Amino acid sequence: MMPSRIPHPTSPEKHQADIVTVDALNYDGRGVARVNGKVVFIDGALPGERISFQYTSKRRSYDAGRLVKILEPARDRVTDPECEYFGTCGGCVLQHLQADAQIQAKEKILRDNLQRIGNVSPRHWLAPLTGPAWGYRRKARLSVRLVPKKGGVLVGFHERRRSFVTPLADCKTLDPRLARLLPHLPKLVASLSHPDRVPQIEVAAGDEDNALVFRHLTPFTEQDHKYLVDFGVRHAVQIHLQPHGPTSTHVLWPEAAPLLSYRLPEHDIELRFRPTDFTQVNANVNQRMVGRAIELLSPQPNENILDLFCGIGNFTMPLARYAASVTGIEANSASLARAGKNAAHNGLTNITFHQSDLYDAKTALPDSSMNIDKVLLDPPRNGAMPVIKNLKTETVTQILYISCHPATLARDSEYLVHKLGYSLVSAGVMDMFPQTSHVESMALFGRN
Repeated sequence: MMPSRIPHPTSPEKHQADIVTVDALNYDGRGVARVNGKVVFIDGALPGERISFQYTSKRRSYDAGRLVKILEPARDRVTDPECEYFGTCGGCVLQHLQADAQIQAKEKILRDNLQRIGNVSPRHWLAPLTGPAWGYRRKARLSVRLVPKKGGVLVGFHERRRSFVTPLADCKTLDPRLARLLPHLPKLVASLSHPDRVPQIEVAAGDEDNALVFRHLTPFTEQDHKYLVDFGVRHAVQIHLQPHGPTSTHVLWPEAAPLLSYRLPEHDIELRFRPTDFTQVNANVNQRMVGRAIELLSPQPNENILDLFCGIGNFTMPLARYAASVTGIEANSASLARAGKNAAHNGLTNITFHQSDLYDAKTALPDSSMNIDKVLLDPPRNGAMPVIKNLKTETVTQILYISCHPATLARDSEYLVHKLGYSLVSAGVMDMFPQTSHVESMALFGRN
């Protein structure tokens, strides 16, 4: 049975539906409207639309609802979304909005957050960084469930705001090399000795190779290994096993499996990584993001640069091509070890790495005797407030902030501008996750 899709009106319930005009999109892709002054977040509604909706929940500060009928559609509404699972699968929430309009909506979210939370506005808005709208995603975690009432093993993403798994035979946003495996994974898991003890399959792809990581809660048997190896051989994909946490991950096939890798050709850099290492999922946009970071920071041969939350070296390696030195700091020991090996692989000797929890106020940043000229920040969703407060900024002329959450970027921007005296030189969005509500952005701060 075809899953329901948000863009098509759902059947109204017995009680009366309310009629509103939608004002905007919020951070998770829901339409924002007001009823008697109170905010209502409405699944499937788009800015500018006049709709009827029904309440799904009511809270003290806001309500939530679902779309019942579109009375006046938005000009940018997509009436026939690309993916048959749209509306059920929680992987994408914006397929009912045209690609250009998605970018505009994300830029508006960033703009509104900077003004409302940070009380700042950039002197210059950067043109959005975009890439392919489909087939871009090189990493994902697929949920696995054994549900006999639904036919057996289900493999896919969670339904939106629900714990149920949407079984996927295809995914339009996944790299085609990974998407082609989806129809075959349920049968593979069902053939294993304990299909109910495989909760997750992580998929990852590099420029050349791709891999599957099977999380399993019960040890695999020799027969299980044979089934998994046979799958890897037939589909030309590496098979990795994860019996415990990420550090327990090890390769099953092939025994001498090469590390995955991606290139940043503009800077003559190749980064190698394991399937469980954190990497950007969109290789095309990542190349453009790194290029813009180098352009904005403009590292010089006499400058020392600090790369905070450096990961496996996505920004560290290119920066080191142009700067006198780069110091990378990262909490995750596995990522830091990979970064060190990537520096050696690329012949870079002007990089120093330190393992440290940057959210710990007692974290010791580089000695003040080493003047830091510029800083690159690439924090997780929590933002970078603790490290910003701990940073000695006397000699720092520029800070480039890469953000995956506009609200924490805005909060940190307020501190950088109104407490530390920097100015917000430029800012812009990057469409790292087309069809989703994720807003990735970049902001450059400079000394007045």
